[in-house]
Amino acid sequence: MSTRVLGLVRASHPEPAAAVTVVAALLAAGVGHSAAGVAAVALTVLASQLAVGWSNDLIDADRDAAVGRTDKPVTTGEVARPALARATAVAAVAVPVLALAGGPAAAACATLGLVSALLYNRPLKSTPVSVLPYAVSFGALPAFVVLALPGSPLPPAWLVAAAALLGAGAHFANVLPDLADDARTGVRGLPHRLGPVGSRLAAAGLLLAATVALVLGPPGPPSWTGLSAVAAAVAVPAVGWYAGHATAGRSATAFRAVLVVALIDVVLLVTSGRVV
Repeated sequence: MSTRVLGLVRASHPEPAAAVTVVAALLAAGVGHSAAGVAAVALTVLASQLAVGWSNDLIDADRDAAVGRTDKPVTTGEVARPALARATAVAAVAVPVLALAGGPAAAACATLGLVSALLYNRPLKSTPVSVLPYAVSFGALPAFVVLALPGSPLPPAWLVAAAALLGAGAHFANVLPDLADDARTGVRGLPHRLGPVGSRLAAAGLLLAATVALVLGPPGPPSWTGLSAVAAAVAVPAVGWYAGHATAGRSATAFRAVLVVALIDVVLLVTSGRVV
């Protein structure tokens, strides 16, 4: 039983799942949710992340086996495919149920983000519009958090746009370690068509654009904190990709750089005052 649970944890893509959940909780606190509201947001986002991660490993099981991915629990036998399918279904159903604590508009937004991410796993991953689900799902995240506030206020357009840009950048960074394996199994999303150099440039540009949107979007002149965040959005990905290039084999440093930029952006939001 402990091996199966550990396999489910590893198959959930725990690092990004935890990071996105923490980002959502910080954002919820920053926009004025109560402790119960922050907990509801965090649980909803965690359930969504689990459903997406488990679905990804379930759908990609044959591909991962073909390229010898020993880091995938479903290919090593730590967790069986039927168990992974059941866990995916439970987590997916939990998302709209948990999100209803914030009202129907918030639940609809959370469900949109989940469905968009699941559509990336199949069939959009291998298409030229593979970046679209990332943009939609990331954009839906702050929209859900704001809509879950009492009265369901509309989220600021600049906040949704910044999150969508961040998500699009995350897509290009996330795929970089898998380009060679994906090519062997016929995956041809937008990053694969642009290649490693094009994907790095796209990721860097999109992350910078996301941070600039957060700095310039709110009313008033940009603060020194905001300008420092823009500088970090330039430096952190560059350092991450250099470290990844110097590391032999598969490296997730590029995607970790995205997570760092996301955390910086959320801290910028939380310290800059009320968003709504």
